[in-house]
Amino acid sequence: MKYLHTMVRVSDLDQSLDFYCNKLGLEEVRRMDSKQGRFTLVYLAAPGDEDAQLELTYNWDPEPYDEGRHFGHLAYEVDDIYGLCDRLMKNGVTINRPPRDGYMAFIRSPDNISIEFLQKGKALPPKEPWATMPNTGTW
Repeated sequence: MKYLHTMVRVSDLDQSLDFYCNKLGLEEVRRMDSKQGRFTLVYLAAPGDEDAQLELTYNWDPEPYDEGRHFGHLAYEVDDIYGLCDRLMKNGVTINRPPRDGYMAFIRSPDNISIEFLQKGKALPPKEPWATMPNTGTW
């Protein structure tokens, strides 16, 4: 058995691609449009890690998606959690759970998907503004 991908439904494909690619740094690895099914599938992966993919499913006919508690979150290991969170904040992304411990942070996608970041290796030493930054919303 081999893990392939996790699928999340998105309500605005352009906004989601901006978030996941331009802000988060994932890369599009393939795309499929189904005229008959009226949907687009876009597969994304972290650079150099195409074995673990995120499938964005965009249904052409709008429908509301509420937050399902049966789905927890996406998680990514990162080289520099402080640098990533700083770059995301500068691009307008809210850090819902700041990396106060130098190890873990959470954000939300435009469709409210919770995303966890874990520092690669050992936790970084506590650093401001993160060490005293409060939580914002939920994750």
